[in-house]
Amino acid sequence: MPFLIKNGTVFFEDKLQAADVLIDGDKIKAIAPNIQVPENVPTFDAAQQLVAPGLVDVHVHFRDPGFTYKETIATGSLAAAHGGFTTVCAMPNLDPVPNTPDLLKKQLQRNATEGHVHIHQYAPITKDLTSAELVDWQGMKAAGAFAFSNDGKGVQLAGTMYDAMAAAKSVDLPIVAHVEDNSLVRGGVMNAGPYADKLGLPGILAVSESSQVARDIELAQATGAHYHICHISTAESIRQVRAAKQAGINVSCEVSPHHLVLDDAMITKDDPMMKMNPPLRSFADRQACIEGLLDGTIDCVATDHAPHSVSEKSGSMKTAAFGITGSETAFPILYTAFVKTQILSLEQLLHLMSDRPADLFNLPAGRLLVGGPADIAIFDLTHEHVIAVKDFVSKGKNTPFINDTVLGWPRATFVSGQRVAFPSLGGQQ
Repeated sequence: MPFLIKNGTVFFEDKLQAADVLIDGDKIKAIAPNIQVPENVPTFDAAQQLVAPGLVDVHVHFRDPGFTYKETIATGSLAAAHGGFTTVCAMPNLDPVPNTPDLLKKQLQRNATEGHVHIHQYAPITKDLTSAELVDWQGMKAAGAFAFSNDGKGVQLAGTMYDAMAAAKSVDLPIVAHVEDNSLVRGGVMNAGPYADKLGLPGILAVSESSQVARDIELAQATGAHYHICHISTAESIRQVRAAKQAGINVSCEVSPHHLVLDDAMITKDDPMMKMNPPLRSFADRQACIEGLLDGTIDCVATDHAPHSVSEKSGSMKTAAFGITGSETAFPILYTAFVKTQILSLEQLLHLMSDRPADLFNLPAGRLLVGGPADIAIFDLTHEHVIAVKDFVSKGKNTPFINDTVLGWPRATFVSGQRVAFPSLGGQQ
């Protein structure tokens, strides 16, 4: 049955315009001003609200199977929809790791059956994420992998990464890298520097990231592979990516919302909610992330949604788990921090969270198109919202943004033409 979204500000054909959106089944039938429909057609009044393409997140952790006390495919995908995301890419740090084509097929089947959004699945680079034994690249692609990542673990041996990039090039799929040299982490729990010293907490050297970026850029040039860097966080890493792009090397990268709005100077106590990997870096690093976003060095925003249980994020940073949730807060945090302050235009932010990540990984998402999928997110840009624990449908409540006041809170999400309901929040948003 048709469904009309009316009176909204629609991001369509790269511009914001007053229009209605008519959904018919799982497709968009029309986008135009003042669409007339019979009285029995249900409508959603989006007056003073943004009607956007469903957002695309190329970096989430759903923890299922193996760690379902943290998150499940169902709760993680509901959290994504609650944040306005209709397409996500799930990391393979699961138990069992989807090491084989058969395991990957089973994971994809579960994602499709239990998920509330479109879920693309990463295959691991190496078996069990930490070995030097590569997976079956041809078999994984045939099984449905869209990219390969050991996220959560840096590939420690240059020889392993070289072979992986050569294999990725042979199947024309990206390598997506968590860049971290374990020998330079040294038991750290936050960024090395004066703020870690002040708190008496062990620091993680920034060069633990940038040294692997430098190595991998050389390997990407040698192999011709598409090399994508997860959650980039240091000024030196960004400088290297900028130079690589200027040299024509096939390198891309993402930045997470928390590395754009937080830095280590904001860690004023031993707070496990501020513990993430990579850690919150220096003010200068954060400014470099913003500059990289503005000049195109950084290709897109990705949340690195990493839910944990309450007990895992309690106590000291020395013992708490690394990670922050992000699916449900990413858009309002970035809209408030960057669009309302005129650092980014709304159009720029939408590009960074929709069509650019989709295009980077050749995903069929990220744009509103007549005849295209009815994957739509609606945001309230005018009313302030105080982020509260009760807002979350994710099992993970581990975020330092609780009690922050934001604009741009999600109002509704449509996936394949169906509005997603959030029972724990009292039904519809």
